Amino acid sequence: MKIIVASKNPVKIGAVKTAFEKVFKDIIIEVEGVSVPSGVSDQPLSDKETLLGAENRAENAKINGTNADYFIGIEGGLEKQNEEHHAFAWVVIKSVNKTGKAKTGTFILPKKISELIEKGYELGDADDIVFGHSNSKQKNGA
Repeated sequence: MKIIVASKNPVKIGAVKTAFEKVFKDIIIEVEGVSVPSGVSDQPLSDKETLLGAENRAENAKINGTNADYFIGIEGGLEKQNEEHHAFAWVVIKSVNKTGKAKTGTFILPKKISELIEKGYELGDADDIVFGHSNSKQKNGA
């Protein structure tokens, strides 16, 4: 089974590989990451924009011309509710004739990270600043 993840992010590629191997135990799973545009902000700031980014990534991977069984778009996003930023992701999986969508659980960001988001930082960069990490969005994420 061949799967295209619409990202070169090793965290996203690894998560997809792990999930598919757990479901399809007797099938050899090949996962490849490709870089495609999301068509949304680098840091989506609403549920609607985040879902659109995941949909666009999956569709752009599919029309990219690569032959595969599944095309997956994963988009992390934030939404401000009251004075708190909620973090989550949307996952869109496309096959030849079907589409599935799922949203992760959400978690509330620490106040210091929310303050940096308000100043225009992306979540990964804000996380690095507050926790002293480097390139966390390509490693363990927020």
